[in-house]
Amino acid sequence: MSNPVFSNSDVFGEPRRTARRGGAATAPAPYGHGQPGQYGTAGAQVADAASLENMYNAPAATTADTKRLTYDDVIIKTGGLLALLVVVAAATWTFAPGLWPIGMIVGLVLGLVNAFKKNPSPVLITLYAVAEGVFLGGISLAFAGIAVGSSGGSLTGIVLQAIVATMATFAAALFLYKSGRVRVTPKFTRWLLIAMVGYLAFSLINVVLTWTGVLDGWGMRGGALGIIVGLFAVGLAAASLIVDFDAIKRGVEQGVPAKFAWSAAFGLTVTLVWLYLEFLRLIAIFNSSE
Repeated sequence: MSNPVFSNSDVFGEPRRTARRGGAATAPAPYGHGQPGQYGTAGAQVADAASLENMYNAPAATTADTKRLTYDDVIIKTGGLLALLVVVAAATWTFAPGLWPIGMIVGLVLGLVNAFKKNPSPVLITLYAVAEGVFLGGISLAFAGIAVGSSGGSLTGIVLQAIVATMATFAAALFLYKSGRVRVTPKFTRWLLIAMVGYLAFSLINVVLTWTGVLDGWGMRGGALGIIVGLFAVGLAAASLIVDFDAIKRGVEQGVPAKFAWSAAFGLTVTLVWLYLEFLRLIAIFNSSE
């Protein structure tokens, strides 16, 4: 896994093989299910004809009845978090853009806390969305100012471009995953992990060099190199989305508890925030190099 929200989760991770029968490994049963044959014939002997008839005539239990994770749960909670984030970002852009460093720090701390919690906390995840809204609202205005100062135009232009690009990339990643054109394999996840570690190291070095004054402006992310690195980062974020989709699909199929819809929504929000930031930076760099 690339996204720590999913890779550190016991419910969204790869199934663990715990026993062997006849030389073949077997996976544990999904949440809420017993092993086949668990009750044997004794249960059938106890059940009378009336009970069997009632069971036969009863409607099939849905995931909502059994309190298991559904795609609808994930969609609703993800949409709610993103809506809250956008509202806070718009308010920060308008009234207090200078608060973005606080939002960045609080968002980072809450992101790490939520990523490593075994059970999701709706309150902490909601607070993360608020903090990221403060961060994105302020940093978006800062990047917009750089773009406008270099090439002119409106402040909201770069933000709208980044939002549209993020939505289009999300849709494209979902299409590629659902169509089977891109499959999440161990080789794919290993490549993604290595590439993300390399990108993180490059970004940290660039930040240190620019903050210490060794390099100015965008540092190593300026000009043509900056555009190439930005496109590479966008590709990493898109690949991470595909891995996120696969983790959510696995969770639904394994019948994990419905409360983990919060974890799935949080994981998707983290990746989408990263993707938006990469597009925002890429567009700002492109405009400043014109």
